[in-house]
Amino acid sequence: MALSRKYRLTLYKLLSLFSVVRGYNILMVVLAQYLASIYILSPDVPLRSVLLDPQLFIIVFCSALVIAGGYIINNFYDAEKDLINKPTKSMLDRLVSQRFKLTTYFILNFSTVFAASAISFKAVLFFSSYIFGIWLYSHKLKRIPFLGNLISALLAIAPFFVVFVYYKNVETVIFFHAGFLFFVILARELIKDLENIAGDVALNYRTLPVLYGTRLSKAIIGCLLLLAILPAAFLISSYEIGHMYLYFYPCIALLLGSVYLLNRAENKGHFVWLHNILKFIIVSGVFGILLIDVHLVLNRIL
Repeated sequence: MALSRKYRLTLYKLLSLFSVVRGYNILMVVLAQYLASIYILSPDVPLRSVLLDPQLFIIVFCSALVIAGGYIINNFYDAEKDLINKPTKSMLDRLVSQRFKLTTYFILNFSTVFAASAISFKAVLFFSSYIFGIWLYSHKLKRIPFLGNLISALLAIAPFFVVFVYYKNVETVIFFHAGFLFFVILARELIKDLENIAGDVALNYRTLPVLYGTRLSKAIIGCLLLLAILPAAFLISSYEIGHMYLYFYPCIALLLGSVYLLNRAENKGHFVWLHNILKFIIVSGVFGILLIDVHLVLNRIL
């Protein structure tokens, strides 16, 4: 019985750590990096060469470690706020001690720098800067209205930037994809501030909704949602994106619908819905990359 109880406790702690580092999000980033590498950044390179590229693997691996560490340090600084905004998740996260979280954070960061050194000094410099940027955001910048949200969105697309630099692909279509993702993520970050306003007020976080109210915040979010439509429309009308228009057309409809829902949103439940809609757009976009060349997908599978 004691062994069974110990086994359950260990299982709960592993589940807690997975919740803290948001393992599901990291898996999606890893998948997105590989799919972007295969279908957008190096479409003419054989699949086997991309998948077995050791330097790309290290880049993706280091990105995953940094993101995991970022979630840990963010969880560490937001522990009090999460007790108010996310009590259920917070109780699960607290099964792992703060000391263990910090130890894991430093191990992940050290492992990242060590692994990056196998590529080049530039890789070490990039990932060291990425680690520092996440810490600075979690410790200071996230409390600055709008700037914190802007930095968060930039940090979110950084893993794709490093892959873009690795392949030295400077086609403008890449920037339109990145622009679409950036505006959606930035809008989502601001919606999270509206969603978590109770905890922010209680702990004196100087977010946009706390300082300037929900009306101005909703107006800015609405503008960002409409701005996200522009790169999507350019990609559909001006670039060869295969069947990916089947992803962007519904996204445009969802973004317009989100603007309507945003105007009518009044409570946390409404903002959670909007948050989930934008999250769905982001996650489905990962698999939408496969639509760029359906025949290529089928050929590579078969």
